[in-house]
Amino acid sequence: MKLINVFEADATWLVISPWAKVCARAAEVGRDLLALDHDRQDLHVDIRERSSKRLDPAAHQLHLFRCRSDDGNYYATLAHARAHQRRRSPKPFTLLEHPELCRQIEAWMDDGWSPRLMAAMLAIEFPDDETMRVSHETIYQALYVQTRGQLRKDLAKQLSTKRAKRKPRGSLEPRQRLYRDALKISERPPEAADRAVPGHWEGDLIIGSGSSAIGTLVERRTRFTILLHLPQTHTADEVAAEMIKQMGKLPAHLRRSITWDRGSELAAYERIQLDLSTKVFFADPHSPWQRGTNENTNRLLRHWFEKGSDLRTWDAAGLQRVQDTLNRRPRPTLELQTPAQALNKLLERAATTPSVAPTS
Repeated sequence: MKLINVFEADATWLVISPWAKVCARAAEVGRDLLALDHDRQDLHVDIRERSSKRLDPAAHQLHLFRCRSDDGNYYATLAHARAHQRRRSPKPFTLLEHPELCRQIEAWMDDGWSPRLMAAMLAIEFPDDETMRVSHETIYQALYVQTRGQLRKDLAKQLSTKRAKRKPRGSLEPRQRLYRDALKISERPPEAADRAVPGHWEGDLIIGSGSSAIGTLVERRTRFTILLHLPQTHTADEVAAEMIKQMGKLPAHLRRSITWDRGSELAAYERIQLDLSTKVFFADPHSPWQRGTNENTNRLLRHWFEKGSDLRTWDAAGLQRVQDTLNRRPRPTLELQTPAQALNKLLERAATTPSVAPTS
């Protein structure tokens, strides 16, 4: 008897018969008969030739061993039923059934341990007790998903992130998608990093109450500061328009580049690059130290723009007074020169230096 012929007959019957349930059962019987004779070499070869997905021989033998019945034989229908039973949902949650495990996790979390560290230490501390094992993902689910465990509700605050809700991984934040094709700070020329050449700026927003904001731009070499008046909102179009207006007053050699963080307020960076004939670079996410000059300047500006205050109360003339005051302040990093003096020297030097005609 050729079992392959039985299987082929069942498959043909399955196509042409109107009795779907009967045909399906016949096909199952055919598969079981094939499985019973799996040790026959010619059958193995025929199955592999018919299968579009080649299985590793070791994995195939392991599957047969794990799914054999009480009589030692492999039945496809029985294996399928067991697989369906194993993946049934909902499954009992580990932390609901083991309160001692919950107490141990709570004690470690009060000491500032991370879920990944706890999962690793449980295997070391309780090598012979399977009930004291849990993955870090299970701990996270117990912290962030209601009814998924018996851990204290305040334990999420013990995590280093202090988040009340879990942040999904594997997808880009909206602001990251905005700047996927933008220039990164790692692509900025070395002359900007060592302050050897003037004209490289760093920028950001100072945020006040009620979504009020003021834009700040600082030249890296001279520390000269420009304030951007944003009286209504700080959308990308408004920030771009004000930046182009203010920086357009500078000569081209003093606006070589701008470095900003990844806030959505600079989503119109391509327009800024085009209108100012400059390049806009973006710092890495959550890396304010990459714009240290701007961060230090914003700290000085908080003397006038206090945290929590409504910055919309400042008009353009008021911002100009603050800007002039800060730029007339002597800086130890400039050997007690002021930013205004340092910038004026650069402008005077550019005015007295004859331009070199291009050679043909």
